[in-house]
Amino acid sequence: MASGSDKTVGTSSVISLDTQKRLVCIEYPAVVKNVGNMLTTLGGEEGVSKIYADPSKRLELYFRPKDPYCHPVCANRFPSTNMLLRVKKKTRKRKAGMSDAQQETPREVKFEMEIVGIVGSTFKFQGMSDFQYLAMHTGHNGEHISMYDKTLLWKLETEEFFTKDVPLFIPPPIFSRLDTPVDYYYRPDIQHREGYNTPQLSSENLIGLSRARRPHNAIFVNFEDADVPDKPLEAAVNNWAKHSSHPNDKRLEAEVRKLFEARPVWSKNAIKANVDTHPDKLKWLLPCMAYYMITGPWRSLWVRVGYDPRKDPKAKQYQVLDFRIRCGLKYGYSELPVKAKRSTYNYSLPITVKKNAPQVVSVQDLTQGMSIHAPSKKLNARKQREYAYVFREGTLPPYRQMFYQLCDLDVESLQKIIHRNDGSETVCTERDGWCLPKSNDDLRDAMSHMIKQTARSQRPALFSTESKETADKEQLNYESGEEEEEEEEYQPSDGSENEMETADKEQLNYESGEEEEEEEEYQPSDGSENEMETEILDYM
Repeated sequence: MASGSDKTVGTSSVISLDTQKRLVCIEYPAVVKNVGNMLTTLGGEEGVSKIYADPSKRLELYFRPKDPYCHPVCANRFPSTNMLLRVKKKTRKRKAGMSDAQQETPREVKFEMEIVGIVGSTFKFQGMSDFQYLAMHTGHNGEHISMYDKTLLWKLETEEFFTKDVPLFIPPPIFSRLDTPVDYYYRPDIQHREGYNTPQLSSENLIGLSRARRPHNAIFVNFEDADVPDKPLEAAVNNWAKHSSHPNDKRLEAEVRKLFEARPVWSKNAIKANVDTHPDKLKWLLPCMAYYMITGPWRSLWVRVGYDPRKDPKAKQYQVLDFRIRCGLKYGYSELPVKAKRSTYNYSLPITVKKNAPQVVSVQDLTQGMSIHAPSKKLNARKQREYAYVFREGTLPPYRQMFYQLCDLDVESLQKIIHRNDGSETVCTERDGWCLPKSNDDLRDAMSHMIKQTARSQRPALFSTESKETADKEQLNYESGEEEEEEEEYQPSDGSENEMETADKEQLNYESGEEEEEEEEYQPSDGSENEMETEILDYM
């Protein structure tokens, strides 16, 4: 603290600064007459402290804090380098009985200044308030009648309060997702070339496409179709010839053709992991060598033209398995250290700070910390890429939902389940293919058990405490092939429908026809909720 009478040089003063005192500033958008009421509108000291501790939240101000239907005004947090300065002005009073000459002399004035602290963060209310909707209804004579006494529970009420008729009043939690004005630039009508025909839209109520779809001329086959194509469409061959002028394209064509000679059925992710090329090249090349299965045990896979897996029992190793990690207290743990591709927390709301877009799992993420006995040396590039489509014991899947081919389940016990009926296959069904009935359920149960053991060894805190007797019983059931009744039923995760319906819907909804920008470096698929891309619309 300094005063005007000491340490003063001209009109300046020397003041000590305590850097340990950190303050937070709130630019309150109103005239404050009562500090207590002001704090109540912000949620009290406790509410402000919680918001300050969470950088992802915005400070909310409720002008009607007792009204649960009040929508808040939100403040953004900004870093600042301000100081709070307290200044006191002291004037010496004149003594009574002084003469006129003495009273004309200037009074002695002294200033005292003190730096209270440093303001490191400032909350500023820069947005507009959301639309407010009061709880009232209009009577028969046009009079507005309040509904607060009928909808809010202020005290203990009798049963009559809950059974009486009340006008329906269910306002949305927010009316506007934006609290700052934005300029909306209307896009002008697109000028097409002469001879352009507007694409036909389906009977559904769809918004028209901004440009004509770029066809890639792929052939789609359902499980019920009688025959499979023995050659690609001529348009697909011409399309690839038009886009394969570089010498590397010929090399790519030879590599992919060699892959289909060694294995007639591939997933697109597996192909991308085995060839080094831009994914857009595969959009033009794959229709020249394979057709796309829409339904059945080989759905969402590319099959070499001329090959019919429904007539070859050996094709069961190429069938697809829709595997989803089981999470929930029912299974003894609430979550696993496996990233989700999408999350409801990425949905932008006025009360939250806008987050960055969800990041796709990188190859480093897939290989880091997954193996129980991780080697000290770095895995080679091909080994790293295999984590995107190969399942091994002691590792965790890169995503919570994966489409594996049975031949890519690199575990001996799982392969025994797949090949239980080798040599005795009689009929190929749409659900189980050439495998025994419920083989997929057995595979999911065994894989879930392996993943649970792997996660338990890495993060024991995720699992609820189990008695030794329960753990021993679970192990005995697994070794004997008997699972509890709860485990026998496959439960889709994350609110999905049954696996067949989900896959078909995602095949129809995956891409909008716009060409996506993808990096040259290999990345696991980030275009669909399932790990295996369902690019049906992109090839129409």
